[in-house]
Amino acid sequence: MSAQFEDEILGRAYDSRLMRRMLRYARPFTGLIALTVFLLLLVTVADLSRPYIIKVAIDSHLNAGDIPYVVYPAGTPLPARHLRWQGMTVAREDWLSPQESHLSAGLRRIQVLSWHGHAYQVDGAIPRQAEFRIEGGYVLAKGGRRLPAHPLPPGAAGELRRGDGRAVVQLAWLYVLIIALSFLLNYAQTYLLNYTGQKIIYSLRQEIFAHQLKLSLSFFDRTPVGRLVTRVTNDAEALNDMYTNVLVYLFKDVFLLAGVVLVMFRLNVELALISLAVLPLIVLATVQFRRQARNAYRLVRVRLARINATLAENLAGMRVIQVFHQEERNFRDFAAINQDYYQATMLELKVFAIFRPIMDLLSSLALSLLLWYGGLRALGGHLELGVLFAFVSYIGQFFGPINDLADKYNIMQSAMAAAERIFQLLDTHEFIPDRAAAGAGESPAPAVAAAAGRARRAQGAIEFRHVWFAYRGEDWVLRDINFRVEPGQTVAFVGATGAGKTSIISLLNRLYDIQKGEILLDGRDIREWPLKELRRQVAVVMQDVFLFTGDIASNIRLNNREITDQQLEEAARQVHADEFIQRLPGGYHAPVEERGATLSAGQRQLLAFARALAFDPPVLVLDEATANIDTETEQLIQQALHRLTENRTTLVIAHRLSTIQHADQILVIHKGRLREQGTHQELLAKRGLYYRLYQLQYENGTEGSGAQGAGTAAAGGAAGRQ
Repeated sequence: MSAQFEDEILGRAYDSRLMRRMLRYARPFTGLIALTVFLLLLVTVADLSRPYIIKVAIDSHLNAGDIPYVVYPAGTPLPARHLRWQGMTVAREDWLSPQESHLSAGLRRIQVLSWHGHAYQVDGAIPRQAEFRIEGGYVLAKGGRRLPAHPLPPGAAGELRRGDGRAVVQLAWLYVLIIALSFLLNYAQTYLLNYTGQKIIYSLRQEIFAHQLKLSLSFFDRTPVGRLVTRVTNDAEALNDMYTNVLVYLFKDVFLLAGVVLVMFRLNVELALISLAVLPLIVLATVQFRRQARNAYRLVRVRLARINATLAENLAGMRVIQVFHQEERNFRDFAAINQDYYQATMLELKVFAIFRPIMDLLSSLALSLLLWYGGLRALGGHLELGVLFAFVSYIGQFFGPINDLADKYNIMQSAMAAAERIFQLLDTHEFIPDRAAAGAGESPAPAVAAAAGRARRAQGAIEFRHVWFAYRGEDWVLRDINFRVEPGQTVAFVGATGAGKTSIISLLNRLYDIQKGEILLDGRDIREWPLKELRRQVAVVMQDVFLFTGDIASNIRLNNREITDQQLEEAARQVHADEFIQRLPGGYHAPVEERGATLSAGQRQLLAFARALAFDPPVLVLDEATANIDTETEQLIQQALHRLTENRTTLVIAHRLSTIQHADQILVIHKGRLREQGTHQELLAKRGLYYRLYQLQYENGTEGSGAQGAGTAAAGGAAGRQ
């Protein structure tokens, strides 16, 4: 597998170690999460109560016309709930408490039945929902029972059940109230849940970005930028989905499943067992889905990573593709990768497309068993119709969380993969050690002013003592480099491409640390300087100028509010950047697009000079800073160089020798070693590497950018012959 895809290889679908670490970020919000879980519990109770309310309305009121009544003679202790009807004091059997029911065991029973649209009072009671007919003033019930039946006057039965009508209305209002309360609770818990999730991800993003800012450049040299951007955006959002859609809602699922099972067993044990008979099949289907979904998801993520990498590479290299007419070949390559991704997504689709229908099938099977067994029991008078209705509703609620399992499992896998990558980044400790800032009791004397508490300005004396440096292992880029630069001197570095010139500059402000030797600033090892103060002493103007989205002024001061507008404009005037800035719409507040795309290379370079001058460092580094500047602009820069270099140490890397002839020292670097050192005239007199480079650049009486490659080749050839 290619290295660029290694971070897409996933670990386990659920990793308890990663989960514990993720939960640490939720710890500061434990109170909010607990409140959210409590609200979810209330929502679950509300959801479970709705089928039960309908069950009560059906069994206790709507379908309660044939429930027997107890007749209380005069002088008999009356129950708490009773009424006067047809000259009698009666109480329905289901109104009585256990004690009242015991006391009424020997009392007379009556029952009101309806036959062919007429109501009859029956002396005695037959089983509810039993088959019967009324003939000749008697009720003839299945099983041979024969009880007297008397026709009731119109409205008498309705008067007896007037309380049921009022109760149904009250239950309807209670049902509406519970729905409204459930809506408010759902709104509150959804808001709190997402608020908490966003706060967690906010702090996580802050930590990731702060961590990236502290990593050494060697880490960024080998890590694609897009991968790091993904950590802060996509991966962090994947964790947010886990916190908000899985972690807390898992409590709701548990509450709902446990509540449904508990209520069903309390209503009817036999019916509950019948309803849950498909549970082993659910477990088996879930285990199989988990295994297949894991493999499919892994394949999709890996092949998606390939598409992203290929797309980014082709878009970045579009100029090269079109110049060399490689559109068709690149399209074929992308089509092959896209086809692989399509096949992987279709495999994942099949897995997910099978799971939900299987769950629907099992849900329908459970419902069929329930209707078969419960329907027969209800027809036989052994089960109330409301209980059967409640079970049908609870079956639907029971399968709801199970049907959502596929989505939750997908989110969990994505979150685990994202967490693994995020924590891998956070566990990367490739920092430049800041000894002076971190050392307990260590005095940062070279960087701290005793009076004002601000970093003092360095004098600018630089010395390299036996410096050895390698980016990897012992593949030495610099070998035993020794030189000294006095304060205020201008020193130039020349040599072949890859000789190590830019590495010297990078080491000076500790973008990398050396393996051997010492680098001194004002006689003190730079490792004794706090990084923040050390880098304030050095300003670098590079060949490839990076501008941030914003305006001209913000790109010069880089959000350093200590630089006033007057200082900013003065720096721009000294490097002749003010001339083109004033012509821009808005002047110093003219917008700058990403990477300064609307500015020419020369204009961006002038802004880089202005930026360096505005920070007023004691050490100025020009890393081939005039390479992208046209002749006219370079003449302007040459006119300002004496002001740029005045009272500061200047290090210059340049291929054009015309820009360094007046340097106090010229250091010739070849294959990581310092081969020659001296002034322009001294090096010409030596007739060595510098002399041959000078000859090639001036052999035709001209000097241009096209001579750079020849110059470096000449330097290499001269070194080989010495």
